[in-house]
Amino acid sequence: MERIVYKTNNFKAAEEWNILQQTQLTPKQRQEIALELRKRVYGTKSLDVKEAYKLNKKIREKNI
Repeated sequence: MERIVYKTNNFKAAEEWNILQQTQLTPKQRQEIALELRKRVYGTKSLDVKEAYKLNKKIREKNI
């Protein structure tokens, strides 16, 4: 993920530039960014959403 810096003198121009950058991303780029952020927040050994749901369901069933 390449970091790009854009300097402006007001918040409106910065927000417009940010929106433009996000709309120009391809779906593949968005998925790569989401995966990178997931790794940063949860680490590389995090469970997939479906796996986590199944695990939580088993835990809830044991506690009932």
